Parts: sequence; C-alpha cells; structure tokens
Amino acid sequence: MANAKDRGGAGDPARTLELLWRDAGRETAGRGPKPRLSIDAVVRAAIDIADAEGLDAVTMRRVAQGLGVVPMTLYTYIPGKAELLDLMVDAAYRRMPRTEHPAGTPWRARVEAVAHENRALFRRHPWMTALSVTRPPLGPGTMAKYEHELGAFDGLGLDDVEMDAALTHLLAFVQSTARTALDKEAAARDSAMSDAEWWAANAPLLARVFDPERYPLATRVGSAAGEAHQAAYDPDHAYAFGLRCVLDGFAALVAERTHDRTGP
Repeated sequence: MANAKDRGGAGDPARTLELLWRDAGRETAGRGPKPRLSIDAVVRAAIDIADAEGLDAVTMRRVAQGLGVVPMTLYTYIPGKAELLDLMVDAAYRRMPRTEHPAGTPWRARVEAVAHENRALFRRHPWMTALSVTRPPLGPGTMAKYEHELGAFDGLGLDDVEMDAALTHLLAFVQSTARTALDKEAAARDSAMSDAEWWAANAPLLARVFDPERYPLATRVGSAAGEAHQAAYDPDHAYAFGLRCVLDGFAALVAERTHDRTGP
C-alpha cells in the first residue's frame, strides 16, 4: 500500500501544472549545455520502478539510481516526489488505450468499455489502485481521459453534475475491485498457497470452532459461494456482478430522466 502522503495533488500546484503542460522538448528553463536527461525519461523510470516494486519503492534517490545519476540531478527537472507522482499518473492516463465507438453504439457498451479500460490500466500499473487522486493532476492525459469517458454518458438525458457523478461512481467501483483482486494475489504469494490450499489446511480448525446451527444462513450462503468460486472470493465474478449492478443502476436513472422529459 502507498503511504498517506502518496496522493495526487500534494505538490506545488503551479509547478505541477507547468510541468504537466510543458512545451514538447522543453525540459528546463535554464541555459547551458543540453540536459543529459528529460522529464519524460524520469517519469518513465519512476513508472517502471512502481510497476515492478510498488509505489513505496519510488523515491527520488531510487529513480536517480536507476537512471545512473546523482539524486540532485533529478531536482533540475522535477521538484520532488509529490510532483513526480502527478506526472506518473498523467503519463499513464495519456498512454492508456481508448475504445472509439461508432455512432449508435448502445450506452451500456460504451460504459462497459470505460470500465474495462480502467481495469486493464490497474492491471498494468497496480500501484495506481492505492494512489488517491481526489485532487487529480489536470494534465493533458487526465483531461483527455475525462473527455473520452464522459462521452460514454453523453446524450442519456443526465445533467452535467449527474454525468460527472456517474463516471466517478463507475471508476471508484473499478478501482475498488482492482485493489481487492491485487490484495488476493498478494495473500496467495505471501502464504505460498492458493485459496483452495489455504482452506483445506485450515478446515480442521474451522470445523472445531464454527457452529453451523448458530450461523445457518452464513453456513448455507458461504458454502454455496465457496463451492462456486473454489475460494471465499472470486475477483472476476465480483467485477462482472458489480458492473452489472452499476449499469442497472444507471439504466434506472436514465429511465427516470427520460420520464421526466417526456412525461407518463
């Protein structure tokens, strides 16, 4: 998990925006010899470290080491880790694939595509599931992503605030399920056991302390779910089931707004 300080928007806003919207090829404001590095190279190195080792491993010293320079060199390009995190997020957003839909594509297909694209993003960059972006870096990647994803809700009769809220709700759902899936994988790695192996190993202890007569509903439902998933939790099933519920909720809202416009 990321430290509490590892969140979007924690750096100097003016400097962060200057870096995010910098002119292509313009890496420093100073004069002198051509710089050895570039801001993009620093950001790519930081993302590589985060992808391989997690967000806690990303420090200015560690990034500098990976680039073969002394840490002070990085501060010529980026003020510190807070601004670097915003650049990393925006770069990941800028590079993520986006599905283009022809006119007439059903809205559920458009919204599903947004969900799938973000789930794939979290699989490529697991560290992003633990990074708070309640104050998102308003860079070109973030804005392009927001513009594209709002298009999935355009024309449904929702007002602007509802469109933003619907997208926020969808993305929060995807991030939550992605984080839980990664936690499940981490538990399997740490224990060196699959879920089935873990439950089999602990079954005798559970049998001694668990009273089915006291918890009949939990026993019945838990047994059914465990048999269906061969585990206490199946990330793929949770994602598919949850997404269907989210879409059904949007459908009800769209129907309500349609009724408001057209009447009974």
